[in-house]
Amino acid sequence: MNHAFVAALAEAGHTAESLAGQLGVHPKTVARWANPGHIPQGRHRATVASLLGRPVDALWPDAVQRREPVWFRPWVDIEREAVALRAFQLAWVPGLLQTGAYARATFLGQPLTTAEVADLVAARLDRQAILTRERGPFFVAVVDEQVLRRPAAGDRRLMAAQLAHLVACAELPSVQLHVVPRDTPTYPGLDGPFTLAELRDGTRVAHVDSQARAQIIDQASEIATLERRWERIRGEALPRSRSLDLLREAATAWT
Repeated sequence: MNHAFVAALAEAGHTAESLAGQLGVHPKTVARWANPGHIPQGRHRATVASLLGRPVDALWPDAVQRREPVWFRPWVDIEREAVALRAFQLAWVPGLLQTGAYARATFLGQPLTTAEVADLVAARLDRQAILTRERGPFFVAVVDEQVLRRPAAGDRRLMAAQLAHLVACAELPSVQLHVVPRDTPTYPGLDGPFTLAELRDGTRVAHVDSQARAQIIDQASEIATLERRWERIRGEALPRSRSLDLLREAATAWT
């Protein structure tokens, strides 16, 4: 239990219900912040700390001792609060399903120090804890088959290990993985990757990445567009069992 948060809540004369009322969230959301690893989203964190009369780092040290880039932290907070995540990837294994070696390979050629790469890889692996956490999100991932066939860093052993890891992840009760076959004609996924998240209060948001920047989208019309695209992409993908067969075959091909 996060004893610092529980103590601050009591000393400020608040309950989960009263604090939730001031924030406009469900009391269950506030109650979860008393559990280790559950940190308010950025838009609530400073307000909660102010209402409780404590600095953020006293309530949630992990919120300020973080290794992911500052611009990416709001999305990591959303992942932690999500009940469902749907991700499409055209060129890479989704970050939540990467091995350390594969994650490291994604940073090759970037102007980063060895220490910076180590922090970024560690942060990516830390995010994966949500997949095995109690009451974590249900994660559905769709990848284009080229993700399984293109060698990362030209390393066959790295790819064999990564695909074996994908198979193991796909067998988790919280994960469902599908593959769009490489002989599929043009389809909406060719426009690029995105992730849809559903939060416990029913809010839906999306993360869209591009060469220039990444952004979080919360406008209803844009979310609706991405959800329609998701359904069309998912419709092109193989069923779960056939996707697993393809994953196993691809893993064997790298050995």
